[in-house]
Amino acid sequence: MSLTRQQLYDQIRASSKEEYILEEMTRLGFWPNNVGQPAPAVTLIRKEGELNRQLNELLAEKQKYRNKRKMLEDMRKDRMAKAKLKRAETKKRREEERVKRAAEWAATKNLQIVYLGEDVSAGLNKVTPDTAQLTRFGLPVLSDAVALANAMNITIGKLRYLSFSRKIGHHTHYQRFQVPKKSGGTRVISAPMPQLKAAQHWILENILYKIKNNDAAHGFVPGKSIVTNATPHIGQDIVINLDLKDFFPSVAYKRVKGLFCKLGYAEQVATILGLICTEPEVDEVLLDGRKYYVAKTERHLPQGAPTSPAITNLICYKLDQRFAGLANKYGYAYTRYADDMTFSAKGDAADKAGQLLRAIKMFVKEEGFTLHPEKLKVMRRGDKQEVTGIVVNEKLSLDRTTLRKFRALLHQIGHTGLSGKSWGKGKNIISSMEGYANFVYMVKPDLGAKLKSSLTALLQREDIKAEARSIWAGEQAPTTPSVAGVHINTTPQATPAAEVPPVNPSTDKPAAPDKPWWDVL
Repeated sequence: MSLTRQQLYDQIRASSKEEYILEEMTRLGFWPNNVGQPAPAVTLIRKEGELNRQLNELLAEKQKYRNKRKMLEDMRKDRMAKAKLKRAETKKRREEERVKRAAEWAATKNLQIVYLGEDVSAGLNKVTPDTAQLTRFGLPVLSDAVALANAMNITIGKLRYLSFSRKIGHHTHYQRFQVPKKSGGTRVISAPMPQLKAAQHWILENILYKIKNNDAAHGFVPGKSIVTNATPHIGQDIVINLDLKDFFPSVAYKRVKGLFCKLGYAEQVATILGLICTEPEVDEVLLDGRKYYVAKTERHLPQGAPTSPAITNLICYKLDQRFAGLANKYGYAYTRYADDMTFSAKGDAADKAGQLLRAIKMFVKEEGFTLHPEKLKVMRRGDKQEVTGIVVNEKLSLDRTTLRKFRALLHQIGHTGLSGKSWGKGKNIISSMEGYANFVYMVKPDLGAKLKSSLTALLQREDIKAEARSIWAGEQAPTTPSVAGVHINTTPQATPAAEVPPVNPSTDKPAAPDKPWWDVL
């Protein structure tokens, strides 16, 4: 292979002229490699060439160091190049690790729930249920979130979405609106959206309704009503009504979770069930055209969820048990409808009301609730004795004045229509009237049937229909029927750990309860 003149000069300059000649003679066969040891001249030539190369390198390095500015610039460029290369390698490695972690996390999320928000995720790694306890109560044995999701017939992602606890979020699982209270003011109702409501109904039917309540509980219990609640107090010498202040909101998330743990569920499942059944109060904040929901309280039972009454009945089991024992001690009858508690007695026992009330206040405080100071009523035989809106002096009856006003209202509507009429504190007169007619039907079936028939006949008239359509079209928010005399109170405060009733579970599925007030919404 022929070399150019420049290439020839470069090779000679890299060693020496004698070494280059020696290498060429060896390559061309004039100096065989396999003939003995090279003569001393050859060794010297090659040694000289090596020394010349080293000398040239030292001279080049010395030349480089003479120009300090260029030397520093070259060093800086070299460092920058190495740093840039290292950064690129680090960025690539981290990106690969991020993609790997994301893939692993996506796979994990499809298989389990490991985080549900700040302050509520502790214990999600505990997935060992008390199988014996669950079997004893006749409850479905669910070991973890996957089993719960399968039982509810939803995905693990949907279960996480329904139970995730956010301090600030862009959406809410509840529709909130206000309804008037019987005693004045308004009450905030939190009605769950369809997906959450379906999950709450599953919990209600498959878990909560399978636990037997205390016999004294009548509110939202299958087969019981305000009528069964009032019946034990008919014809008594004294009737005492008490009300628990801020009932539903006083039952905090931790107590609800504790209830499910006591039933035998592992902490992971109990956490999810507790989150589905609770929610905080929120403020709606509009920022840059987008709505945010900001939690302003701790999670508690919402007033409007189908699970809230059943949970409070189970949590109040010990309270009911203590009150039943107290009533038996002093010769009283005791019942509870949601947060309304009633004691009644006749004869000498009626004189022990003071001792009874002192004990009641102590028990209520020990169980983590608060009595409403303005709703304590002590009714003697000469007074009108009412229990959950039903008069119980001699028999179950209704307030005559309210009944007379309702009949008069039906008569007036028949002559002049709905315009300018109202009933109770509800915004919608039609639903308010239907609610009262249903209430009368519960207490007095014959009379209630006549009132319902009269109301239905009025609403079938074309002129009344037209007015009714305009009323419904003008509704801005859902309203509840104003059921005269029926008081359903609920509101907040902190409570201790949940108590589980020490009873045998009901093996048969209970009959569906009467349509509850939250479904009337």
